[in-house]
Amino acid sequence: MSRLRFSTAREVFETYPAARQAVTMAPTNEPPLAFLGQLVRGPAPTEAASFCAFLLPRRETVWWALQAVRAMQPPGTQDPGLAAAEAWVREPGDKTRFEALRQAQTGDSARPGTFVAWAAGYSGGSMSESHPIPTPSDLTAKMARIAVLNAINRLPAREREGALRACVEACIRLAEDDAGKR
Repeated sequence: MSRLRFSTAREVFETYPAARQAVTMAPTNEPPLAFLGQLVRGPAPTEAASFCAFLLPRRETVWWALQAVRAMQPPGTQDPGLAAAEAWVREPGDKTRFEALRQAQTGDSARPGTFVAWAAGYSGGSMSESHPIPTPSDLTAKMARIAVLNAINRLPAREREGALRACVEACIRLAEDDAGKR
């Protein structure tokens, strides 16, 4: 069963106009995963990771970014941003979402995990605990995109292509609901 709520790539761009700033290839009416394949094989393959961030539902986007960033970190790395985001993915609700948001606000902005915490914190509801400020629907995707691209760019150049492909493959698995079980 597919987790995709879009039947064409064009629908992704219509739902999230900000995706046009991150992906330069013109949207098509082909299925989103076929479009994703073209992106990863195209002249700007990192745009495939950007498209992934907008393609999945918010919770899956956070899980995807979390797993992608974690896979690119040295083994044993402790990242409070990733831990907060994972807590929200495992138990989505305002309590864990606001905890992720607090972690993002106090976290190191140089760490990709901080942006994964932002992605979880901006996954819906209010942007503030003290008063209602609606969260724009594209902020999770934007923060996840920053996290994943930041993590890729921190790798040695020889490792980036493989990491990008692994990120795209993880997105596809989540979208197809194959290996996306938590």
